[in-house]
Amino acid sequence: MALCNGDSKMMNKVFGGTVHKKSVREDGVFSISVDNTCSLFRGLQKEEIVLLTHGDSVDKVADGFKVVARSGTIVAGIANESKKLYGAQFHPEVGLTENGKVILKNFLYDIAGCSGTFTVQNRELECIREIKERVGTSKVLVLLSGGVDSTVCTALLNRALNQDQVIAVHIDNGFMRKRESQSVEEALKKLGIQVKVINAAHSFYNGTTTLPISDEDRTPRKRISKTLNMTTSPEEKRKIIGDTFVKIANEVIGEMNLKPEEVFLAQGTLRPDLIESASCVASGKAELIKTHHNDTELIRKLREEGKVIEPLKDFHKDEVRILGRELGLPEELVSRHPFPGPGLAIRVICAEEPYICKDFPETNNILKIVADFSASVKKPHTLLQRVKACTTEEDQEKLMQITSMHSLNAFLLPIKTVGVQGDCRSYSYVCGISSKDEPDWESLIFLARLIPRMCHNINRVVYVFGPPVKEPPTDVTPTFLTTGVLSTLRQADFEAHNILRESGYAGKISQMPVILTPLHFDRDPLQKQPSCQRSVVIRTFITSDFMTGIPATPGNEIPVEVVLKMVTEIKKIPGISRIMYDLTSKPPGTTEWE
Repeated sequence: MALCNGDSKMMNKVFGGTVHKKSVREDGVFSISVDNTCSLFRGLQKEEIVLLTHGDSVDKVADGFKVVARSGTIVAGIANESKKLYGAQFHPEVGLTENGKVILKNFLYDIAGCSGTFTVQNRELECIREIKERVGTSKVLVLLSGGVDSTVCTALLNRALNQDQVIAVHIDNGFMRKRESQSVEEALKKLGIQVKVINAAHSFYNGTTTLPISDEDRTPRKRISKTLNMTTSPEEKRKIIGDTFVKIANEVIGEMNLKPEEVFLAQGTLRPDLIESASCVASGKAELIKTHHNDTELIRKLREEGKVIEPLKDFHKDEVRILGRELGLPEELVSRHPFPGPGLAIRVICAEEPYICKDFPETNNILKIVADFSASVKKPHTLLQRVKACTTEEDQEKLMQITSMHSLNAFLLPIKTVGVQGDCRSYSYVCGISSKDEPDWESLIFLARLIPRMCHNINRVVYVFGPPVKEPPTDVTPTFLTTGVLSTLRQADFEAHNILRESGYAGKISQMPVILTPLHFDRDPLQKQPSCQRSVVIRTFITSDFMTGIPATPGNEIPVEVVLKMVTEIKKIPGISRIMYDLTSKPPGTTEWE
């Protein structure tokens, strides 16, 4: 009895079927047809919206199995009812699969015969028991960001241990939001949590870490990274920040005259953190998407030594919030927007030079065809055939309709962001779209889903506010994690979140990263003006599981006037060129840009 979730290919191959890599890959939300007489799909419609992320597919179905779901001509589900074996080539476990919970319930209750008696209260007691067993009479140092994960972790520690065993520390790394550390300290004191606040901005700005390299003989060696304020690599940034947290935690232990070997380090690490970091704690096969600051090499070493306490490592964000309510934490803290441990550091896209590879011109030409599809079909071109090969007739009809009604242009931006495509990490181009008319948001969201499916070297699509972009930037403003750059982003972040709070829509949005990019628009190429300004991206994100999600569509999940007010206020900040709006679902774009 098994449900092979997201990898029916393996089940099919084991039982004698075959699998082939297709020329078309499917990344994103699709409508599939299902056989609702199959036990797995009982109670569902014949057409269901699901998340697909794969590049190869079932070719020959194994003996004893039948196809029970299809995405066009591609097999999306197989079943052997007599053996109670089911393979789903999509993700029923995520929020983007609309009836995924029904599918899982069918399997767990009706097929596997499970009962739903394991509750959050059971899990709370299990966490407390594990903490008591692991810690005994030792002390625990917990790093508190003030977010829901670390606060729930601390509340569990306080429930399980004596108060003098728990040392709560908030480290201001210099990448916090405006007045964030002060408000964190005040909020935690109200909960009765005495927290030690450490200003460590200087240590983080100048922090380094060791990174693996190999010589010609493949002998593993280490190199020292650049300092954090000089690196442009997202992975290096995250590793330096994570390791600096550990170094400062060790300094705190030393200042308190405690023996390091007798002190545990506690973290509010969640399961998605471990999955995206490709930690063996979560999976032996996961692909590295991005290294979370709470799963660096130093943390993994401490974990191997048994010195890390992570009571929430099997929880997802929604489950942590439920647990927080059970522990009596106030709703304003439990439902607070997540803010990453590295803070604003991973919301500055650092760059010294533009990201322009050999595929840049050709991809730009494909984007021109897509943005002006109604005119392009009248002029046959080899790239037009590629666009048609990657799209359905329904997609092409929709493109004709959109491009005949709206004057759009689409282009590559010379920067790259982190994404997840085909369950693997991508570090790829951003596509910008601008318009002569008022933006039609539903059409833009459609394009943002279609473009990465056609161009696998694009993992993010943004709308650029303002007049049409005539000359897209082809260079960048040199950008590093300097205090000036961070203060610009801090102010933009403050303005955007202030407007969101005042609008009353903060509860409708799960998270809203505000990102600073090294892009200076609207420079006359003939005058050869230097690139010296930067542009801001507003990334609204709606999710239930924080593994997948969608952008908030202006005029639907968030009022257009709220977004436009953010644009107006951010544009007043000195040094800001343009404001962009992230239209990308996850996948293919991660929640954060780095």
